[in-house]
Amino acid sequence: MTKIKICGIKTANDAIAAMEAGADLIGFNFYPKSPRFIEVGMCRNIMSVMRTYGRVPCVGVFVNASIGEIHATMETLGLSLAQLHGDETPEIMNALHDKAFKAFRGIPEQVDGFARQTAPALLVDASVNGAYGGTGVKADWNRAAELAKKYPLVLAGGLTPENVAEAVRQVKPWGVDVASGVESAPGKKDPNRMKAFVKAVRSESRN
Repeated sequence: MTKIKICGIKTANDAIAAMEAGADLIGFNFYPKSPRFIEVGMCRNIMSVMRTYGRVPCVGVFVNASIGEIHATMETLGLSLAQLHGDETPEIMNALHDKAFKAFRGIPEQVDGFARQTAPALLVDASVNGAYGGTGVKADWNRAAELAKKYPLVLAGGLTPENVAEAVRQVKPWGVDVASGVESAPGKKDPNRMKAFVKAVRSESRN
């Protein structure tokens, strides 16, 4: 069954709506230049509310943050994984002891030193100059499908309730990641679009 990560959560209401929609993973963005940026204190408050509704693994999105900052944020919040969405090196990955996975903007030529041994191995997003994700631009599904044959890959980039079933059919990823595709405005999730997104993935995964 394809895993579903809903990313860029900024409010407790959106977090609960994502959980109720059926998200397998919830993502919080700690990149200050992102419209979905959230401060650690606010994230802690949201996660405390989430725990009254159940347990869903939470992922922190970091862009060129220091190892110390990533460690501190993950420890403070009890995050399950760190998604490294910048220009991080394999050394930074190794320093996080299998608690991090690398997000690539565009299809990487080689992933040696980056691909994890456990799922998710890596994430593939669209390549947009000057942007670190959340652009609404589609990734290269054909090339992502080739990579997904070798690794438990998360597909991101321009996914919506309208196209995600086709993306799952073509790429056969381990998981899919959505942010802007289920929003009514940047950083504001739409509960109905989240439900529709999850329904589309689940329907295709059962085929």
